[in-house]
Amino acid sequence: MTASHDVLGQTVSMPVEIRLANAFTAVYSVSAEAAQRAIDYAGLEILRFRPGRGMCCLVFVNYIDGDLGPYNEFGIAFMVRKHDNRGGSVLSDLKSLATGNYGVFIHQLPVDGEFTMAAGRGIWGFPKVLADFEADHSGPVRRGLVRVDGREVVELSVQQGFPVPAGGGGMSVDAYSCLDGVTRSIEWKMAPSGVRSRIGGATLRLGSHPWADELAHLDMSRRALFTSSIPTLGMTFEDATVV
Repeated sequence: MTASHDVLGQTVSMPVEIRLANAFTAVYSVSAEAAQRAIDYAGLEILRFRPGRGMCCLVFVNYIDGDLGPYNEFGIAFMVRKHDNRGGSVLSDLKSLATGNYGVFIHQLPVDGEFTMAAGRGIWGFPKVLADFEADHSGPVRRGLVRVDGREVVELSVQQGFPVPAGGGGMSVDAYSCLDGVTRSIEWKMAPSGVRSRIGGATLRLGSHPWADELAHLDMSRRALFTSSIPTLGMTFEDATVV
């Protein structure tokens, strides 16, 4: 029997399908110790790609056609070890990266839609809050600005990179959330096409919101490790599992 959830009087059946979205992202090197302090509340461990360093992902997504309707989203996420693979070394973390045996912890997730906020919090425990967006997902330089409670969090610009060969249909990642003290795992499938990526290529400006202050204290690299733009993206979100 297909699982379903009631969201603001509407039935949302699982899995949730996103038929068309586009996105751009920048991944930065951060202090693993500072990042760990930021996510300790979730009981997860930062994945280290080199001694003392973890990865923070900043991503803007424009949802065009999906089960939760159209909306904008910005995410602050960290690469983490899977909840059942704790206590690894840098070497084992690198192996996890190479084999896809890692997770992505969604630390902050502002959106500009009431329905997707309610669904995200109620179904998966994603920390969605309402925000205001200015975003360009079609220009030669992708640009996004997000404000929460009227205060700027970040402004991110990503230059076009080089075409990435198609990888055979998509990928699956374990996303993690933590809301009200409950940590959950969500199977997150992605089917991107037209991806362009490069080393560096991002311009980041932090605002005055407390989330920006937190980012400023992560000892982020001045240059992004890599950036990507995804003009065509399909996604599927399975139901959440408490871990």
